[in-house]
Amino acid sequence: MAQALALTPAVPAGEGEAGRTVAAFFDVDNTLVRGASIFHVARGMAAHGMMSWPAMAEAVSRQLRFVLSGSEHPQDLRRAASVALGFVRGRTVTEIRELGDTMFDPYIVSRLWPGTLALAHEHRAAGHEVWLVSATPQELTDVIAHRLGLTGGLGTRAETVDGVYTGELREGPLHGGLKAIAIGELALERGFDLDASYAYSDSGNDLPMLSAVGHACAINPDPRLRAHAEQHGWRIHDYRGDRNRKRVRVAGTAVMAVALGAAAGAAAAHARRGHGSISPLTG
Repeated sequence: MAQALALTPAVPAGEGEAGRTVAAFFDVDNTLVRGASIFHVARGMAAHGMMSWPAMAEAVSRQLRFVLSGSEHPQDLRRAASVALGFVRGRTVTEIRELGDTMFDPYIVSRLWPGTLALAHEHRAAGHEVWLVSATPQELTDVIAHRLGLTGGLGTRAETVDGVYTGELREGPLHGGLKAIAIGELALERGFDLDASYAYSDSGNDLPMLSAVGHACAINPDPRLRAHAEQHGWRIHDYRGDRNRKRVRVAGTAVMAVALGAAAGAAAAHARRGHGSISPLTG
């Protein structure tokens, strides 16, 4: 896939200080994948009969409100994570991993930002490790990293008992400052030179992660990140198009609203036909 893309200026090859490894860390939502990846998970689960369309519409609506609010409050983060966990409660790890792999081609590929993907593959060609770092569930992060030929992924981890999801978190959502802590721990484990490493994100919430490396880059930045990047001389890549940035943001929200409306309409029509509805995913 990457060979067909027009690459941006080459990423420098080479190792970090004293032969230590250089790494590149990429956020997922709106950085690598257009929109919220959890929305694509919900679509896939609904299409495979693993949750009802009304349940998907309600969950995605809550998730959309959280994303648009930009909140970093721990209570809001927990609430958003609980929505995602509701998708998998009672399902097996194997089942969700297989579903994630099945969903990649129909739901994720068309949503990738080609420019960001090109950057990730340039890093791989330069001999760097490339890691996804996202609040996205670990299983989906793993699938995306594997299918794109990247080194690996760090995501939000759900609790399991005997290979079945409990609907609880093992730890907090991988968001904000926790991303910086996670890449710091990974750097110690794998011998990364963070001063020679790279990080990419669209969100001001990821300033701790971006500030933890020597080369930070804003991708499709929100206003907070754009202002910070310009002030500190960070690179900026906006694949939305400068003149159409506001239009794309509004259009993206409109598309989500249309999707929610369509789901609700389908559910109402289904109920009118007297078939009832499928219960939300409970295990």
